This record gives sequence, C-alpha cells and structure tokens, in this order.
Amino acid sequence: MIRSARWIELVACPGRERDVAAFLIDALPVAQRDEGVRCWFGIRLDHSTFAIFYAFDSGEVGEAQFSAAFAEVLKDRSGSLLSQEPKIRSADVLAAKLREGD
Repeated sequence: MIRSARWIELVACPGRERDVAAFLIDALPVAQRDEGVRCWFGIRLDHSTFAIFYAFDSGEVGEAQFSAAFAEVLKDRSGSLLSQEPKIRSADVLAAKLREGD
C-alpha cells in the first residue's frame, strides 16, 4: 500500500528548459528499475519550473535506494541546469488509486 510520496521542484536556468525536460525523461529508467517506487511523474509546471512526483510503499529501504540513485543522477546533471537548489517535500499518502498495468 502506498504510504509516502515526494515532490521535488526544479527551476531551470534561463535557456536550459529543454535540457531539464530531457533530464526528466532520462531519469525515468531510474524509477522504473526500482521496485519500491509505485508511481513516478516528471512534470512541467510552467516554462522554467518542473517537478518530480513519486510515491512508494514505505519510507524505509526502497525509498533510501531510490533516493540515493536519483540523487546521484541529479547531482551529475543539475549543476548547470538549475537556477536554485531543488525543493524537496515529503508527504504521507492518505488515499491512493492506481490502475494495474499503467
């Protein structure tokens, strides 16, 4: 059962918006490899603001593994892409509905 989620907001440097979008697309396989991540979305909020939303069953091992893998990808690529540090918010999931096979 999904119990926890993360929201990571990313603000692109001027002129790097396409690169941030490509970064999110490239990050999808990291999420797909992790069994603990139940859903993952790369989102564009406006021209320069993006976000990652993902949810998982618990805040334990699966989250730690995914966070470590994703943090490495983010660290490698974000220095020249982002105008500020990513804003990370954690949440408790109170209710969720996912379709099988999506």
